Amino acid sequence: MMQNTISKGVLPTIAFAFVTLLALVRFAEAVEIQRVTSPQGIEAWLVEDHTVPIVAVNFSFDGGSSQDPDGKEGLTRLLAATLDEGAGDLSSEDFQAKLEELAISIGFSTGKDRFYGSLRTLTSTLPEAGNLLALAVNAPRFDEAPIERMKTRLQTRARRSETDPDAIAGRSLVAAMFGDHTYARPTLGTTATIGALNANDLSAQHRKLLAKQGLTIGVVGAISAETLEPLLDKVFAGLPESGDLKTVAELTPTAGDEISEELAVPQTTILVALPGLKRDDPDYQAAYVMNHILGGGTFTSWMYQEVREKRGLSYGANTSLSPYRHSGLLIGSAATKAERAGETVSVMLDQFRRMADEGPTDDELRRAKQFITGSYALRFDSSGKIARQLVALQNAELGIDYFDRRNSEIDAVTLEDVRRVAKRLLAEKAPTVVTVGPKQG
Repeated sequence: MMQNTISKGVLPTIAFAFVTLLALVRFAEAVEIQRVTSPQGIEAWLVEDHTVPIVAVNFSFDGGSSQDPDGKEGLTRLLAATLDEGAGDLSSEDFQAKLEELAISIGFSTGKDRFYGSLRTLTSTLPEAGNLLALAVNAPRFDEAPIERMKTRLQTRARRSETDPDAIAGRSLVAAMFGDHTYARPTLGTTATIGALNANDLSAQHRKLLAKQGLTIGVVGAISAETLEPLLDKVFAGLPESGDLKTVAELTPTAGDEISEELAVPQTTILVALPGLKRDDPDYQAAYVMNHILGGGTFTSWMYQEVREKRGLSYGANTSLSPYRHSGLLIGSAATKAERAGETVSVMLDQFRRMADEGPTDDELRRAKQFITGSYALRFDSSGKIARQLVALQNAELGIDYFDRRNSEIDAVTLEDVRRVAKRLLAEKAPTVVTVGPKQG
């Protein structure tokens, strides 16, 4: 009886999930992207969808935390935290009250190479949302009280990261592999650098980063091109044509160091890394498939199987590709008991060598490509996700037809391609190995 009861409850759930996935697949295949240009020349990519009365806008500007001046690390991160803390004639309290009253979401964030913004609103409040976003983008106030409040919040995070094993490992890794390059500097900053920042710094960084040159915009939802055009001009047309960005040098990461940081925590955190690929590298799709088999595929990956399933060394072990505009990394990570850290590192390095020497089987390649193409539709299950994808495509210069091409590019990856890129990235190379944990680790 129990089995029958479970079956009756589970089967509809499975059926619903399957139908939902099929719907997402069909939606992904049917996405039509319009290139919209406003009267004042602001371009956006639009996916019009009137299923629900919601509009999602994502956008990005050229230049992120890599544009922080020396000694002012964390400035761009603080800029992201304060742009919606009062703008125009609205104080921080008034601005936030308007957002809450109208159920509008406006947010900003930063990466190494880009500065990001987003808007989520109902169509009924789109005019008010556009006004608020235009104020945040063009006329932030940078009042002292919200600046100090956000500085305190970021300093708390920075202070916490000083004793967080993952954060320590990450800093040690980029310091070893990026050296004195701007990528090695912390996006969050430090308690000292954050504490020294002021309104003048924020105003200068705002003028430096927020410009029309390099602006990318993705819009999804219940909005037509005719309605979008004046919104684009309202928010972005008043920005300067170009910012004042410093040149960021190309970088080949340095690998081979072994770094051990002592920290009194229950487990040892492990990072194993090699130079990776930039997104525009012709081998990137082959490397993406290779990484899925090596450590990106979670339960099916070599790392997970060898480190967790066969030896019980860690709750999980994975690898990932981290492409930047001027560099790239391939990073493996795990956490384990201190006394088994050496064994875990050894097993992880064995998988790097195995991939370089042998490569995957035909069946492993087939299953990896099947999963990668089949799960692609999950990136389209919300308007916000699609808007982010539209911006990402523009930033990587992948072309407006990439949604249509992507799965065929994955399907075209051959066993020879994967083995070639595995040798290119992994063969006869000594990774940087970072361990953070108790002394005996």
